[in-house]
Amino acid sequence: MEQLTQINWLAIVVVTIASFALGYLWYGPLFGKAWVAALGKEPEDIQPSPTPFIISVVAAAITCIVMALFIESMQIDTWLGGLCIGLLVGIGFIAASMASDNAFCGYSWTLFYIQAGYRVVYSVLMGIILAIW
Repeated sequence: MEQLTQINWLAIVVVTIASFALGYLWYGPLFGKAWVAALGKEPEDIQPSPTPFIISVVAAAITCIVMALFIESMQIDTWLGGLCIGLLVGIGFIAASMASDNAFCGYSWTLFYIQAGYRVVYSVLMGIILAIW
């Protein structure tokens, strides 16, 4: 795949780290208490483990790479174009898939809005940064 050689790999690393910084804020001071409550747990029930973080960094990196490929193939080079592709990916692919899973698994819609909201916002952040970098 020739496009992989045209990707700015430094931007991929930076955007992946930025998505984690956003996650720290999102699941911490912004929506942390609501997220734990939507999980039906207490804060002390959340046991720190490296596994979710490892999976999350790999998933974020894959999302960044795919977003970079979309941006490159569509020749998007403005922040507005990046915002639009990020919104389309975040809502059209990620949140839509999560909504289906949410409905079948019987999770609360509050949990869906918190988790899907994070992914939509990080997709927009990725789109903007990748488009202008």
